[in-house]
Amino acid sequence: MVVAKVWRLARRPVGTPRLEDFVLEEEVLPACGEGDVIVEAVALSVDPYMRYRARLIPLNSVMFGTQVAKVIESKNPKWPVGTHLVHCEGWRTHTRLTTQDFKDKPLFTSPLPEMGDLPKSLGIGLLGMPGNTAYFGLLDLCKPKAGDTVLVNGAAGAVGSAVVQIAKIKGCTVIAFAGSDEKVAWVKELGADHVFNYKTTSIGDALSKAAPKGINIYFDNVGGKFTAEALHHMADFGCVALCGAISTYNEERKEDVATPTGAFKESVLITKQLRVEGFLIYRWGNRWFEGLNQIRDWILQGKLKYKETVVHGFEKMPSAFIGLFQGENIGKAVVML
Repeated sequence: MVVAKVWRLARRPVGTPRLEDFVLEEEVLPACGEGDVIVEAVALSVDPYMRYRARLIPLNSVMFGTQVAKVIESKNPKWPVGTHLVHCEGWRTHTRLTTQDFKDKPLFTSPLPEMGDLPKSLGIGLLGMPGNTAYFGLLDLCKPKAGDTVLVNGAAGAVGSAVVQIAKIKGCTVIAFAGSDEKVAWVKELGADHVFNYKTTSIGDALSKAAPKGINIYFDNVGGKFTAEALHHMADFGCVALCGAISTYNEERKEDVATPTGAFKESVLITKQLRVEGFLIYRWGNRWFEGLNQIRDWILQGKLKYKETVVHGFEKMPSAFIGLFQGENIGKAVVML
């Protein structure tokens, strides 16, 4: 008998999530049937998008999320005991994965890429969803060329820090914004050409000085008022990739179609002839390992750096998640068991 600990959504967060929004429970897993495996979490991810998901999932549901897990019991020859994989069954210490899970959720239950001696936790970071989000979001949507000016906000986070470095690999000039002097220093280490602390700098003044001819590509992780200002500094025919909007996730909305601080000015989009596109990473599911293998090669070649903010202990899942909205993480936020 395997007993799993799980974190459930106890109530809808109002504003910034609170510890009281979540409840820790135990559940007994069903026996491992033919074709099934039981896995034990090794590293769990907390990500900003989970705040939005908390509006959508039923109350008392297990919080959604990805984790790297190790097979501890198997009746599936493709997944022997000791194998590591990534799955998206949420905030739980143990999970039974069935044959149907492997069939119906190939991207949500997948092997790790070949990682060599790299830490397994990268499977929920640079060698997982965040890495591919940066890779395909920048390269496929925006198609950067050498000499382009690329703007990245949230540049010290898991996705933003990868975008900064991939843009530099492609020969771009990178303007980056982060939320503390420590984060600014880290992003400078990554090679960004101009790095600013958005809390102590006028965004408009900084962009006017760093990009007098305009921004060709804007990779947006923040949204809200930052984007309202950034759009005015785009070059004609520029590309805006809408990846996230962490500045708005804690805001209360009467309708999901409108953001209180949303500031898209149609006139700017029209007169500058901008291409603006939102995306979800699973659009590139059929090319998943193309991205991960390239990112791994860049890491091994010393072209991509990574940093993790690690919290130890499953009981700290909610506090690690809340920390995302208080600016506590540099790089990928990971909860290790």
